[in-house]
Amino acid sequence: MTAMEHLRLAMADVDAYYKKQGIFQDRFGFGTKPALIVIDMAYGWTDPSYAAGSARLDPAIAAIQKLLPAARSKGMPIVYTTSPYCDKPAFKSAMDFSANYRKWDQRACEIDERVRPLPGERVLNKDYASGFAGTPLVGILMEHGIDTLLITGCSTSACVRATATDAKTYHLKPIIIREAVQDRSEIAHEWTLFDIQARFADVVSLQEVLVYLKS
Repeated sequence: MTAMEHLRLAMADVDAYYKKQGIFQDRFGFGTKPALIVIDMAYGWTDPSYAAGSARLDPAIAAIQKLLPAARSKGMPIVYTTSPYCDKPAFKSAMDFSANYRKWDQRACEIDERVRPLPGERVLNKDYASGFAGTPLVGILMEHGIDTLLITGCSTSACVRATATDAKTYHLKPIIIREAVQDRSEIAHEWTLFDIQARFADVVSLQEVLVYLKS
């Protein structure tokens, strides 16, 4: 039995327990004032020539490419995050040195051109996993009266999860778009989506979000 097969059995067992107990089954649902956040879709994560980069993010890029015009057509706030360039990171991160891959450089922190921001769309530098930690994100959302945060990007088990969890602490409705997030590890990706759906956010399909935006 593969590791993914073991994981699916484990998730089914946990899900059966939740249903038996009658817990973790609800959804927050969509609000009326959404914003879209694109987390860390910079070359350091999307380009496999960097140690932290992975082609596994290509499907998420494709999903975000579909979301961006829908969000822009509604004039909703769109915020990007990345990490500031530095030679000596203060903590374990994607910037750690690896002799077998391209050295972490300024380009690594630039948003991938496939999902590049337009003028007026904010790009926030963050030093920690959550898009809220040490950034003006909550102020931007409050200024626009946002009640729903549509979450895309990477990595599912780290920055996506941390941002969604913090969004709930600010009384927002965190909506993770399944096809628009990804992780270097398939197991970490699938387990995180299962667990965070139960606890902190709604995990919904790209199609459901596109229908919501049209409405």
